[in-house]
Amino acid sequence: MIKKVLIANRGEIAVRILRTLRKMNISSVVIYSDADRNALHVLLSDSAYYIGPPESSKSYLNMEKIIDIALKSGADAIHPGYGFLSENPEFAKKVNQAGLIFIGPTPESMQLAGDKITSKEIAKKSNVPILPSSPKINSYEDAKRYAKEIGYPIIIKASKGGGGKGMRIVFSEDELLEKYEIAVKEAESSFGDGSVYFEKYISKPKHIEVQIVADKFGNVIALGERECSIQRRHQKIIEESPSPSIDDKTREKIIESAINFAKAINYLNVGTIEFILDENKNFYFLEMNTRLQVEHPITEWRYNIDLVEIQIKIANGENISYLSNLKPNGHCIEARIYAEDPLNNFAPSFGKIEFLIEPSGPYVRLDSGIYSGYEVPMYYDPMISKLIVYGITREEAINRIINALNEYKIFGIKTNIDYLIEILKSEEFRSGTYTTKFTDEFNYNQKLPSKEILSIIPSIKTKKNFQIKSKATYWKLKANSWEI
Repeated sequence: MIKKVLIANRGEIAVRILRTLRKMNISSVVIYSDADRNALHVLLSDSAYYIGPPESSKSYLNMEKIIDIALKSGADAIHPGYGFLSENPEFAKKVNQAGLIFIGPTPESMQLAGDKITSKEIAKKSNVPILPSSPKINSYEDAKRYAKEIGYPIIIKASKGGGGKGMRIVFSEDELLEKYEIAVKEAESSFGDGSVYFEKYISKPKHIEVQIVADKFGNVIALGERECSIQRRHQKIIEESPSPSIDDKTREKIIESAINFAKAINYLNVGTIEFILDENKNFYFLEMNTRLQVEHPITEWRYNIDLVEIQIKIANGENISYLSNLKPNGHCIEARIYAEDPLNNFAPSFGKIEFLIEPSGPYVRLDSGIYSGYEVPMYYDPMISKLIVYGITREEAINRIINALNEYKIFGIKTNIDYLIEILKSEEFRSGTYTTKFTDEFNYNQKLPSKEILSIIPSIKTKKNFQIKSKATYWKLKANSWEI
């Protein structure tokens, strides 16, 4: 049985995993770089080990050093979280070879699902709908031929890719050469593999994904679907469950397809199978993420479960067939909070968090990696927290998350909080008609007062009011609204 776990990650996901370990009476080990010496996951852990310089390649991606720390610390297992090494089959294999448990899928199933072309071939053999696509493109001559066969518009994708890297949309042969060469170079620099393939491009798709859990006893269970169509630069920013875009018949078919794919690769542990939905409600296999998803909390709340706990139970060899009896309830929405400036082309905003007010209340959950006084480093993904709410109805959930976001005050850095509020208030979101193209067409030019605070010195003025003094301006908190 697992008694001690090293978390090979950082930030809010490391904190989230820590809390489940504590609930299960399992000791925690975390790692930290120079940039994360004062990070929240370090402060909350049972033990913390220095891993290296701020650069990911020298710290959180250093397989050998992570495994060495796990062995020296007496850990039984490694949880990779998401990002970094979470979907690296070589890392999973090395963990197993070191006599440790990898809390995730087998290296073999990870390898099958991780290659976009191989996974599509498996999907096709498993009667899972796929978009017209090409094999790996080896030359520009191949590119022209397959683009013509599929028919424009097409989308170029990196075979080993993810997160929008190595991805380009091509509308005609006139722009094919330039975008093909750019995609190959970007894939090479991002994933160490420049191979790409083509796929038919759906102009206004929706993004639907299915949560899968599978154990060593052959139980493969789907825990509903999530809609993740609100994206910016191919990165999800708002997710909800259930999807407002599909009926029960379509839901049943998508879930059946997801289970078929997971069985075809002998999947183990927790994973997510993603689909795109066209304007005629036809769905197509997109990819499988062989890890815990960022948006897993909305599934947890609807099913009243802890997916990290389930991951650990599966890694311990337990039978999870009881999950097939669970029924979902209500509606959940998650919003990702990024340290970035929406009014400056979403440029990353790093620095010290001078003052922080976090939302709370019934059916409000905040998964966070920050605190007042924390220095947001410039070296990693700018997502700093996730706000999740539950409602009996979708309308209740939307209103609740807007109210919670209005309570969320972060001074010292820029965030996308106001941007998220405007999206959630939009008619497209309210009606559920939004697509993955929503943010491309969304006109956000809200003029906000400057909130650059160089130093904050709270001082109590009365029992009801207090003032925050800075070199730039004075802010007063009255009846939950900020005034200059």
